Amino acid sequence: MAPKTLPPGAAERLRAAVVAACVAALAFCVGDAIARQYPFGWRTRNVNDLGNQYVPYHVHLWDLLHGKADGGLLLNWQSGYGTSFLPDLGTYLTSPFALLVGVFPRDRIDLALYVITVLKTASAAAAMTCLLLALRPGRWWAAGLLGTSYALCGWTLMLASYNPMWLDGLIAFPLLCLVGEWARAGRRPIVSVLVVALCWTANFYSAYMATVGAGLVFIARLLTDTGSATRRKLSSAGRAAISLVLGIGLTAPLLLPIVEGAHLAYPLPVEEFEPTSWYDLLTRLLPGTYGFETPSTYIDTGALLLALVLPFHPAVPRRTRAVWTVLAVAVTGSLQWGPTHAFWHAFTSPNGSQYRQTFVLSGVLVIVAWLAVAHGLPGRRQVACGAGVMTALVGIGAIGAERGLAGVGAYPGAALGLVAVVGALLLLRRAERVRRTLPAAIGIGLLFTTQFAQSALSNAWTDGKREAAFDDYAVWGQRHQWQYETIAAADGWPAYRTEPGREQTVGNDPLVVGGQGAQYYSSHTPEVWTRTLTALGGGWTSRGRSLQNLDNPVTDVLFSVGARLHSPIDPHQRGAAPQTAPPTVTREQVPPLVTVHAPATAPYGRSPYRNQELLLGSRVYTTPGAFRLHDSQGRAVDSGPDGFRVTGSHGDWKSSMYKLEASCPAGDRIFLWSPNLMGNVHLTREQPVRFVGRAPSHRAPVQPLGTAPANGRFTAWVRVLEPGTLEADGIGCLDLRRLAAAERGLAAGAATRVDVTDDGISAQLPPGSRGFAVISTPSIKGWGCAADGASHRVESYLGLLSVPLDGRTTRVSCTFTPPGLRLGEAACGASLLGVAGLAAYEWWRRARRRSSGAGGTDDGGWNAGGSASGGSVSGGSVSGGSVSGAEDDATPRRAGALVEDRVV
Repeated sequence: MAPKTLPPGAAERLRAAVVAACVAALAFCVGDAIARQYPFGWRTRNVNDLGNQYVPYHVHLWDLLHGKADGGLLLNWQSGYGTSFLPDLGTYLTSPFALLVGVFPRDRIDLALYVITVLKTASAAAAMTCLLLALRPGRWWAAGLLGTSYALCGWTLMLASYNPMWLDGLIAFPLLCLVGEWARAGRRPIVSVLVVALCWTANFYSAYMATVGAGLVFIARLLTDTGSATRRKLSSAGRAAISLVLGIGLTAPLLLPIVEGAHLAYPLPVEEFEPTSWYDLLTRLLPGTYGFETPSTYIDTGALLLALVLPFHPAVPRRTRAVWTVLAVAVTGSLQWGPTHAFWHAFTSPNGSQYRQTFVLSGVLVIVAWLAVAHGLPGRRQVACGAGVMTALVGIGAIGAERGLAGVGAYPGAALGLVAVVGALLLLRRAERVRRTLPAAIGIGLLFTTQFAQSALSNAWTDGKREAAFDDYAVWGQRHQWQYETIAAADGWPAYRTEPGREQTVGNDPLVVGGQGAQYYSSHTPEVWTRTLTALGGGWTSRGRSLQNLDNPVTDVLFSVGARLHSPIDPHQRGAAPQTAPPTVTREQVPPLVTVHAPATAPYGRSPYRNQELLLGSRVYTTPGAFRLHDSQGRAVDSGPDGFRVTGSHGDWKSSMYKLEASCPAGDRIFLWSPNLMGNVHLTREQPVRFVGRAPSHRAPVQPLGTAPANGRFTAWVRVLEPGTLEADGIGCLDLRRLAAAERGLAAGAATRVDVTDDGISAQLPPGSRGFAVISTPSIKGWGCAADGASHRVESYLGLLSVPLDGRTTRVSCTFTPPGLRLGEAACGASLLGVAGLAAYEWWRRARRRSSGAGGTDDGGWNAGGSASGGSVSGGSVSGGSVSGAEDDATPRRAGALVEDRVV
């Protein structure tokens, strides 16, 4: 029996996709190697949110896969003292590629995430290559070349390489365009639904943008299809809409909790969109440019030149040239107009880069380039016109582009690339005319070499600029290992919490090194937790979305923190000396997670010391009132409505020093609350304490300065680094004996047993308990509680979860269900019924065709109304599964037009 072989069209697509994937992966890695970036050198990849969010969440996924996490898919007990996890899962971790972290060791998550990034980039190249060959048959090597151009576009190198979940959108765009092609042909209805569901599950945010882009491509395909009646076009649109609705509906159990989580998150300031200058936008078309506030429009010179050739290419039908040129210009313009900018971002204000949809523009330009080359190689006149337009665009951009946007190699690299691409196209044209393989081989080699060099060097340039522009964090090393091992040895969950400590390594330390902390950084950080922690003296960055740990004995009692890690300053973050010893652990006597409190007497006020006492139910602080402050000249500084105004700078330390004088009872712990201070504070003969307050993005927490001396009077020296304020009532004096007594009182009436599950908590209470059973976790939306088995209302006790007690209740239990999950499950169920109905209809239609003797040939159609041979639609023939009969597919391939095919 002869072995089965792939059909010619499928073999060609496979060959092109493999080449595109390999070239994209290799060029990406070579660029990182040139930049000496991990894993090829000493530079860390973990800049900005990659180190603070995405690596930590993938570590937590590793723990979940190996059964070592505190919590489950619905609830995360390790971050924010207990928070919803399903929205974070859907935002960061539901890509199929993410599961690969499970096969790597835990201390190699950085490597796992890099491998995932490379695989996603390669997959995007392969997916685009397959799309191009489905849109129109053509030279397989050209499709592979352009697929690589798409995968290594400026958006990938600039943004997505350190936001790996967005790369799923890069893959989704060509896949969703293929769904549109299947809808036009009336093929693969069930597969279409599943592809949509997969894309929206992998990353809904970038999939939304990809869906918008695929919709525009679908409209362009309908407009250029002159061989189909309006009714058939409307049927195609209906099939595409059904696939989209059913596919998104299947993701509803994940999508709706994400939407609810975003709605309940701490609100960010709304930023008005300000478009970048057109000069900057045009300059970003070049290789070797970098600008965080400008769109990354780069695609390699070969792809860009071919896209600019299309309007002048006589072999391409006039309507095709007009429609696709207008589409490319319209998508470019939509980047710059406020209403379309809002639409691209689902009417939300991006926190960071304002041009996250740019990959769709790159995809459209690549499709335009493919249509230019698939209809036949352009001649000298067309190449000259395209090169002239490209030169003009670059020249206009150079006139007014922002200084530093283009690297030293940007213009020379573009010029050399243009010369090489023009020469390659002319060589290929000559090879086609004389039917010689050597010129064709040289031309193809020139195109691939130009692309490879431009993209690899652009990636290397971007790596260096990005590291200089953002905060960066070390890959897993000795510090992480020591912290992880120390916390594991001290961990006593759920009897008490183990805090990873005030000196954080990343923004999500509990997920990386273990423990159960207040720290939490996410796009879904609950507003209730940010406001509660802020009222208690907590600090944050990222405008309230990145919460920091508190180092305070009172909050340790309130949140059952029985063990606390103490690490030196992270040497990677601040350039301190290398850490030479493991961190230490201090232990405190604390009550369990569930305590019984009397009704609160007042809401939170301004002072964190009074707010802590209000939640504790006991007075443990004394405040010295307004302290005395003197500037560097010894002059007294007067207090205003906002406290003491202080000024300073990093360079001028003499005029930036202030002297603070106050008093506390002897032996009390001295705390300073100054949320808007950027500087260092230290008592005489004590180590300085860093305060990082810069409204509205940073807020400094309450921090301990030391212990009051025997006479109670102390002096603190304040080194101001930026203008800010010192709170006039910012000194708090903590009596540790009173706190110990308050802790014993809480413990005496607390739960006698506490059980924690992956999605809830239950507690056994002493008989006669009255007031409120307060659970030391934020009262986020989604909790449902029961008292002695009977459903009971959930109340917020000063921001914490609580259940009212009537004196007879002996057991309370609470279960967490992420908001939106129940409605999402209902929507998913309805979509499943729709998919089942669609499958039944398809089965019935096929059975009917067989029984009516329709020739015995079945294309798996979906009410297409056309012939069923190899995916064709009536009106023309098809090669490789593409739809014919359209004007842009009507030009036949000339005999001998693909001389270059014999080269490889």
